[in-house]
Amino acid sequence: MAATYTPMIQQYLQVKADYQDAFLFFRLGDFYEMFFDDAIKASQELEITLTSREGGTEDRIPMCGVPYHSAPQYIERLVEKGFKVAICEQTEDPRQVKGIVKREVVQLITPGTMMEGRGLNEKENNYIATLSIFDENSYGFGYSDLSTGENQVTILEGEFELVLNELALSGAKEVVIPASLDEALKGKMKERFGATLSIEDNENLNESFSVLLNGLEDTKLTKTISRLFNYLYRTQKRSLDHLQPVTRYEIQQFMKIDYYSKRNLELTETIRSKGKKGSLLWLLDETKTAMGGRLLKHWIDRPLIQKVEILRRQSLVETFMSHYFERQDIREKLTEVYDLERLAGRVAFGNVNARDLIQLKRSLMQIPALKAIIHDLNNEAAKLLAEQLDPCEEVVDILERAIMENPPLSIKEGNIIQDGYHEALDRYRDASRNGKTWIAQLEREEREKTGIKTLKVGYNRVFGYYIEVTKANLHLLKDGQYDRKQTLTNAERFITPDLKEKEALILQAEEKSVELEYELFTEIREFVKGYIPRLQQLAKTVSEIDVLQCFASISEERHYVKPSFSDERIILLKDGRHPVVEKVMKAQEYVPNDCYMDKDREVLLITGPNMSGKSTYMRQIALTAILAQIGCFVPANEATLPIFDQVFTRIGAADDLISGQSTFMVEMLEANNAIENATENSLILFDEIGRGTSTYDGMALAQAIIEYIHNRIGAKTLFSTHYHELTVLEEELKQLKNIHVSAIEQNGKVVFLHKIKEGAADKSYGIHVAQLANLPASLIGRAKEILHAFESQDAPSSGQAPTVETVKIAETTKASADAQLSFFDENPVVKEKATLSSKEKRALDQIKEIDILELTPMQAMNTLYELHKKLKH
Repeated sequence: MAATYTPMIQQYLQVKADYQDAFLFFRLGDFYEMFFDDAIKASQELEITLTSREGGTEDRIPMCGVPYHSAPQYIERLVEKGFKVAICEQTEDPRQVKGIVKREVVQLITPGTMMEGRGLNEKENNYIATLSIFDENSYGFGYSDLSTGENQVTILEGEFELVLNELALSGAKEVVIPASLDEALKGKMKERFGATLSIEDNENLNESFSVLLNGLEDTKLTKTISRLFNYLYRTQKRSLDHLQPVTRYEIQQFMKIDYYSKRNLELTETIRSKGKKGSLLWLLDETKTAMGGRLLKHWIDRPLIQKVEILRRQSLVETFMSHYFERQDIREKLTEVYDLERLAGRVAFGNVNARDLIQLKRSLMQIPALKAIIHDLNNEAAKLLAEQLDPCEEVVDILERAIMENPPLSIKEGNIIQDGYHEALDRYRDASRNGKTWIAQLEREEREKTGIKTLKVGYNRVFGYYIEVTKANLHLLKDGQYDRKQTLTNAERFITPDLKEKEALILQAEEKSVELEYELFTEIREFVKGYIPRLQQLAKTVSEIDVLQCFASISEERHYVKPSFSDERIILLKDGRHPVVEKVMKAQEYVPNDCYMDKDREVLLITGPNMSGKSTYMRQIALTAILAQIGCFVPANEATLPIFDQVFTRIGAADDLISGQSTFMVEMLEANNAIENATENSLILFDEIGRGTSTYDGMALAQAIIEYIHNRIGAKTLFSTHYHELTVLEEELKQLKNIHVSAIEQNGKVVFLHKIKEGAADKSYGIHVAQLANLPASLIGRAKEILHAFESQDAPSSGQAPTVETVKIAETTKASADAQLSFFDENPVVKEKATLSSKEKRALDQIKEIDILELTPMQAMNTLYELHKKLKH
């Protein structure tokens, strides 16, 4: 059937066969055209007109297209939606070819390989990740940012959840995988993160990339990163000289914050809006460069655990804080520094223009002054930073001499290179300029000769230079004075032998001038390309300076203090604050709180009313620890902290609809993740664990989890709960202490004090919170009656910890209560007390035999589920 298509359509189908998973932008003249299914789908996605054309068969072929000059915006829209776009260009000059012009795909643009445009956030990396699978539970994971050249790789040993966590931290929009990857694993990556999946099975090292391996000897690492490099080489079809040496990292080198904890703490985006505003990143981002913004996000994602490096950063922040005027000068210089990393990438990629090179020059011109300011600070670490600031004077020199200050965007239309840079170019320009001066002089002379004041000498690309005379003035010309060239409606155009001769000189000079300018520009670009490694190293140093001055500015403005670190695992915070909430409240007074934990206070059980600030207090401890371990000062009047290896949080309720998991299941999975992986050097935050199930099931699980962490893990733990019965655990667990968020009643209404105090809360104030929400007064009154009824029944004594047996008996008793309570019936129906059936007695006997302290929380949940199922059926 394909043989019946026209030669052009056959050529299209041959190219398309190699790019089945991409839209093929097929260049035809001034348009990129799409055909068949591509056309139908693109017309829908881009909202452009779908047409058709003859293709050699009876049926017309669906077709749509976009103009060549506006194609980038259409490509961006498709890539932002997760699609790939293959750019197919003419690779022969149509004027020199008979028949079909040869066409080839010159680049595949994908979500992970964007180099410019709206889809490239200046303060975020655009990573493309790669995955290799080795032995069972052994994965190679790597990622690259094509726009900056950064490359990272690691080996992950364990469950596939580790891979998903790294994928989440990288934010990669595209993952290069082997074709054999299990469909279930593909589904997890695509559904949870919306990543575009691309196939690459070649994991053999391309020799051209061997220099980037930077001493990597592990075969797994080499294969993993080679898969990614081979994909980039195959799809981009151009120089990748800006790729930086591969860095091997270990997740154990940094504080581990899993995906859920990062989300719960709102480190880089908020849970509700998925936006930056309201996150820790939003609070801290006072960086002045795009590079600094990206590095800041990287530091927040991966806080340090090496004390020496943390102290080095602290020292620099302290120095910047104590030199206010110098810091302001640094910030001013940084404002003039453009994105050196991405400029270097564009130079290597070949899509840099003259304006980009002017930005590069202006950036480099700030470096000497920046270097001098930092060198003169009284700090050895600052002097080392200053020594790494490389001004690249040779690049500045050639750009200063060669490139005009305000060049055009196009690099093929001239007016880029300065006069005096190249002798031959100056000669062409002189000929062109003198020729144009001669043309202007000719116009004046001919007007005087003929007496025709409206006579003009013009230029047309088709006919060249001409003398134009309106028909009303033709009678003033002498016969044979000019040679007739063209007749218009209202005028005649003429030429003369002298004008034709000058035209040849002018046009030849202009054409050669433009050609030579392009050649000179590419030479300059190649010269700059040789400095890419130095520019990338400079970018790293400038980025670090930017983030550290940012920390200093934030710390000074918000009155943060320098934290110290305790080898005895002591937490001491005086007047600690939640950094983001404090900023959002602005003029309102934020209530600060203390926190003290040592070897005798490993677990803090927090009680208090809903809305009183328990979750905020817990979050502020974690955020303070993270701020300290990225090298920033912290929101407190005094701060001593351990260096935490991991932070786990279970805060807030959310269903995982994609995985089909309920709030309670998500809660249990996150709790289990902490319990399975935490060490005594970890920080655990559990907020209202157990509220997703029945009261007594939840209470039993909460107690079991507390005991397990206390007895087996020993991690610093903050556990908030509305189960006041659990507060008696302080008497049984030596390292557990009760604290509460205080509140008072005034005129029957609750007033939150937001102040943490020692001991347990006396009541929950749940109904008072309902009053604040303006529920109907009759409903509130009825709720108080029901609460009184519940409190008067037999329930676990407040003087002892609830056992599973008392929990089950109380739950069974409540399920068949004396009175069937109603929100609306003032005369409850009285029923007889139910007796336990033999099945229920057997269940109770089974419960008695369980050793709660030997159960993990997940085992406890499963056991309760089985018992519930038996009793129900």
